[in-house]
Amino acid sequence: MTPLLAVVRARLERLFSDPVRLVPLGYAFYVTLGWGLLLLPLSQREGAVTTWLDHLFTTVSAVSTTGLVTVPTGTAYTGAGQFVILLLMQLGGLGYMTLGSFTVLSVTGRLPALREKVGATALSLPDGFAVGSFLRVVVLFSLGIEALGALTLTPVFAARGVEHPVWEAVFHSVSAFCTAGFGLYGDSFESFRGDLWLNTVISILSYLGAIGFIVAADCWAFVRGRKAWLTLTSKIILVSTAWIVVIGTLLFATTEPSIAALPPGERWMTAFFQVMSASTTVGFNTVPIGALSASSVLLLTIAMIIGASPSGTGGGIKTTSLTALWAVMLAVARRRSQVRFLHREVPDARVRAAVANVTLYSLTLCAGIYALTLVETAPVADLVFEGASALGTVGLSRGITGALSATGKFILIALMFLGRVGPLALGMALVSRSTLDDTNHPEEDVAL
Repeated sequence: MTPLLAVVRARLERLFSDPVRLVPLGYAFYVTLGWGLLLLPLSQREGAVTTWLDHLFTTVSAVSTTGLVTVPTGTAYTGAGQFVILLLMQLGGLGYMTLGSFTVLSVTGRLPALREKVGATALSLPDGFAVGSFLRVVVLFSLGIEALGALTLTPVFAARGVEHPVWEAVFHSVSAFCTAGFGLYGDSFESFRGDLWLNTVISILSYLGAIGFIVAADCWAFVRGRKAWLTLTSKIILVSTAWIVVIGTLLFATTEPSIAALPPGERWMTAFFQVMSASTTVGFNTVPIGALSASSVLLLTIAMIIGASPSGTGGGIKTTSLTALWAVMLAVARRRSQVRFLHREVPDARVRAAVANVTLYSLTLCAGIYALTLVETAPVADLVFEGASALGTVGLSRGITGALSATGKFILIALMFLGRVGPLALGMALVSRSTLDDTNHPEEDVAL
């Protein structure tokens, strides 16, 4: 072997042995594959006006489980194209390594060390998790919930007289659980605003996907009596998610003028659905987002930035990162050296990771919004909302996505991809382990 080939081989081995690097590379591969499939005439409806950029945008949006689109999914793509989008949503929601590892486990009964590391990285698992058994739970739980969701949604679409009620139920069930927000109707679920059954099912599906597989497995073990108590991670996620949804629903229902004239029950259901949609990052809507007041737009933007929970299908900075920062503030205010939450001490490494995650996420969002303001003429508030929706992999829009310039669409594509792999994970993937420096240096205080 020549020296050049030896160097190339060594670099490739190092590249593909690092689980943090494999995650973004894998998603990039599936984006390329999905884009190629959507470019096929078989995937596109006759007469639909689309471009290669529209198909790339749709592919990245599906793999990142965002739901932002530049062309209507239901009218631009055939059944084959919609099926490709469904597969991309499933790959993005569960994670390509989760599905691949589950297949390996099913066939061989064991999981290679590298796949185990990548699976743990992709699902944001804490130390000590049995990755192999957890992956089985994730896949079986997800497919079971999606099947149940499709079964319960079929009567809703059948009652509306749609042409393919079963397919639409399957598509929207997968889209909801994977918090992808792709719909086959141009107005999302605005025509279903008063439908209690659909609102409830979609909310439950998106909630189960967003709280994370760690919580689902933990709660199931607790209910079956296999565990005496929930883990700290599950408690943090359940408590923080409940507070966000309750406070958000209360504010939206009492301050949003566009739903003030609705009957009380429908008004509160609409407020709950919209806040749940933003906080779980599913991105469906039952009210026109472009018609909302400035206060409601700001409320939904905050919910989108906070996002869902680790190891789930949603995006955002994650509720656990927000809770960690809140615990840090309480520790500083109470002059404690340890960061505590719910009578447990949070490891310092996790606190540092939360600070880094929130900081890098905020910088990425600001950079993306600033880039949009340089190339677009839409109101800044709309661009902020669009940027937060893209990076948070939400999919809610003020109606400007399709009108953006090619450069603006590429900016959103970058934000959606970053939102899927995580700004922190991507940054770690770009830094070689050989450059990491653990050398101790003299300590010196600084003014804050």
